[in-house]
Amino acid sequence: MHRQLFILLFFMVMGLATSEVSANPADGVQLYHQICAVCHGEHGDGGVGVPLNLQDFLAVASDDYFRTTIREGRPGRVMPAFPNLSDPDVDAIINYLRSLSAEPAPSYSDRSLRGDAARGAKLFASHCVACHGEQGTGGTGTGVTFSRPRGSPIMAPALSNPGFQDAASDDMLKATLLRGRRGTPMPSIKDLGLHESDADDLVAYLRTLRRPESTSTVDEQPVIQFESSYDLEQTLANLKESVIGHNFRIIREQKLEQGFTESGKENPRAVILYFCDFGFLNNALAIDPRVGLFLPCRVTLLETDHGVLVMSINPKNLSHLFNNRELDKACQKMHDLYSEIIEEATL
Repeated sequence: MHRQLFILLFFMVMGLATSEVSANPADGVQLYHQICAVCHGEHGDGGVGVPLNLQDFLAVASDDYFRTTIREGRPGRVMPAFPNLSDPDVDAIINYLRSLSAEPAPSYSDRSLRGDAARGAKLFASHCVACHGEQGTGGTGTGVTFSRPRGSPIMAPALSNPGFQDAASDDMLKATLLRGRRGTPMPSIKDLGLHESDADDLVAYLRTLRRPESTSTVDEQPVIQFESSYDLEQTLANLKESVIGHNFRIIREQKLEQGFTESGKENPRAVILYFCDFGFLNNALAIDPRVGLFLPCRVTLLETDHGVLVMSINPKNLSHLFNNRELDKACQKMHDLYSEIIEEATL
């Protein structure tokens, strides 16, 4: 019961609702703002997610590309999958995105281009790898300003990502190479002094990069929990000592129910301690600013009739929600630190 209450309060505060979306499918604007704007910006101008209102992007991105992207996301990257959206809802979102450009949606065939992948690999190494990374693994960080190159509105996408490979047809990839993307570092092949046949070779090489999908599963408890052999006051004192011993700075302590009940009537047996390593926080925010939902660190102490429970959110359980492989290592580190700190305080 206490664990359920703790989890409920966390999601109330952080706004991480996991329920299925149900909205008027005809209202693409409402659906976009409800589902997409938090990452892609209110007007599609980007943020954590890539900007969607770039005219050169909309000119080459087909409806099928958007449809597959929404359904599959980008495994291991920031973009999640939305398999539970209805088809009318997905179409409504796509219709809204189309309203951001005066150009009609492109239409492509299902053909596979015939190019020289070996030659394309050499072209990729010469012209593409600086932004898209070795083996097309993409730029690091997220699309927000302080984790991408200055002056660039977009991080180079992971071309090897299975979600991208499924969504982008050969013709779309070629159209992107021929057109480039104004307002980003992505030039056209003409700007590079290349020819249309070179685009075929590059596409052939890109198709060799597909990264296998991860088969790992999430098997983590949502809460790290220890039971203390001390009373609440002593456990809190121990916790503060352990936090400082691990080079964290204590920010504040407060009643768990503060803000949820009338001031002065909060349960004195439920306390939260906030603390932070600001260097780690800055590095984690650069990887993915959504970690601000559960950082700075916080540990909850709950005194029951049977003892004192000391709990924290398990970052390893949360990391998969953010769909960002780079964040996994940081969340593993936080899991280990939380466990060490709480264990020291309760022994």
